[in-house]
Amino acid sequence: MNTQAGEATGKSEIPYERIFTKAQPLDTPKATYTISARGKNPSMPIFAYLRNQYGNIALREIESIFGFVEPCSLYGGRGYSQRELSDRDVLQLNNAGIGLRIPMSNHFAERDEYDECQTLLDKYHRKGNSIITTNDDLARWIRHDYPNYSLDASVIKNIKSHKKIEEALTLYDSVVLPMRLNEDLEFLEEVEQKDRIILFANAGCALTCPSKLCYLSISRINKFNGGEFQCSQPIKKRQLLGMVDFPLQPYIDMGYSKFKLLRSRPGGMTGY
Repeated sequence: MNTQAGEATGKSEIPYERIFTKAQPLDTPKATYTISARGKNPSMPIFAYLRNQYGNIALREIESIFGFVEPCSLYGGRGYSQRELSDRDVLQLNNAGIGLRIPMSNHFAERDEYDECQTLLDKYHRKGNSIITTNDDLARWIRHDYPNYSLDASVIKNIKSHKKIEEALTLYDSVVLPMRLNEDLEFLEEVEQKDRIILFANAGCALTCPSKLCYLSISRINKFNGGEFQCSQPIKKRQLLGMVDFPLQPYIDMGYSKFKLLRSRPGGMTGY
């Protein structure tokens, strides 16, 4: 009788499992990234750039983007030739909850230079944006005049002891550790304020560089008064590994969650 009824109605009485599950909110990311826009053409839309260069990183995992905006003699790390992030880029990033990180990591900072760059600092001063600095005087001036910026102690400061980390964290909101410390798991385990540390997710030639002459020479070049680029490769031998990626899970298991991600230069020997 039941079988006939089923045949008559065309309905199957065989039970089946639903293929969907109840919608759940996304988990909080285990890791977030500050991502390089070094070398980006300002005419390229920022989200097209992210899809092209970092398509494997979910947008909700991107905490900030670092790169040049208007000219400023306080830039460091890489030589300034043109802006990399346009006004439209910054607006779209901030509207998406992604911060702008401005690399004012020049070794040298005079008060009059700082005053000249205040138009730039005024423009981007808002919660969520941050400044990367090497010079402590510059960091103090910015802290006093622009409290909404977060301050990062640049990797260029080469902070490599627990004491130096704690000292830096009295002035800076976070500290970027030298990438070679990624291989010293015992050292990293003993860092107390891991939530305020930024580790590199990948690395280029700086990983094995013994002197990093380039940073100091770039600081001089970015004053726009001449200067010559210097690199220690012809002077001191080191192992050249090209671009390398670090496995992040061991750091996440220790309690680290903030990472800096570089893009490879053409040729793949270093990042920027």
